[in-house]
Amino acid sequence: MKYNSNSIMNFLPHRYPFLLIDRILEVEEGVSATGIKNITITDPVFQGHFPDEHVYPGVLIVESMAQVGAVALLSMEENKGKKAYFTRIKNVKFIHPVIPGDTLMITTTLTKMRLNVGFASCEARVDERVVCKGEIAFALGL
Repeated sequence: MKYNSNSIMNFLPHRYPFLLIDRILEVEEGVSATGIKNITITDPVFQGHFPDEHVYPGVLIVESMAQVGAVALLSMEENKGKKAYFTRIKNVKFIHPVIPGDTLMITTTLTKMRLNVGFASCEARVDERVVCKGEIAFALGL
């Protein structure tokens, strides 16, 4: 399945300027999802984050990875209408800077569910280069 920004909003509660995912390219419900985030100079964050040297904030890369993973989880019939809340960010490494003109290709794979807590591994690439990777955990809520 593929989702554009309008249909992503059916799964996530985020709205502009915090809906960070532009498109979901592939989703296997409850297993994984791959999405993209286009980085542009018009992103509001560049007004204050290193305005003289545009570098996309790492925390927003991690949030983008979480949003992709949330689509994989929240697209499952039993999770429709629920929200996913961060409970942990672990072993995240920022390997290369992300700048305007880059397209983040994000893959998040759900690795384990225990009751209402899920765990995932995430990776963000620009072209073929890994720019960020790590693990996240989240809790499902109503």
